[in-house]
Amino acid sequence: MEAKIRDEIERASALMATRGWVANHDGNVSAKIAPSRLVCTPGATHKARVRANELVVTDLSGKVISGRGKTFSEYALHLAVYKKRSDVAAVVHAHAPFSTALGVSGRELVSFLPEAVVSLGQRIPLVPMAAPGAAAVAALEPFVEKFDAVLVAGNGALAWGETVEQAYLRLELVEHLASIAAKAAAWGGPHPLPGDVVEACLAARKKAFPGR
Repeated sequence: MEAKIRDEIERASALMATRGWVANHDGNVSAKIAPSRLVCTPGATHKARVRANELVVTDLSGKVISGRGKTFSEYALHLAVYKKRSDVAAVVHAHAPFSTALGVSGRELVSFLPEAVVSLGQRIPLVPMAAPGAAAVAALEPFVEKFDAVLVAGNGALAWGETVEQAYLRLELVEHLASIAAKAAAWGGPHPLPGDVVEACLAARKKAFPGR
């Protein structure tokens, strides 16, 4: 199981690099490999160069147990998600251009496609700007239990899920929605979904993801 998760992290990292969601050492991925063990991409490493056998293993407090290199600087955000959500086993973060652009503009993302409401909920909220470290964690924590993805003001987007693939796909959907919203702005922006459609989609979401 651990080997499979490591491979999934390597693939997700490579995809983020290929799609232009990261630059320099941007972006990071982590996953749970045991009840008290996490594995994550090493800090100061371009995502195109992440290798499954070079990931860092830590405990739930972030203490390094094994692996090459150190944890990335934003690891505390991942740890905060795992602490708040026992169902989460993977977290993915990137500076994908359209979703990051919304965040730096101080805007959240409202789901205007029915499929997106089922997958992510009615909106992807904006976590307020905060200094790195404890302040950034405190800003994120109120959103973790209710949502599965967020925009972070000045820091891209963050998504989580039960697997690396699910977390990555949620982040992909956030970026897809943001790109459509940006293009629709030329015609006045996307229209909100009718209330009855939203209600039906939220009911489908609750059925697909109990407790969400």
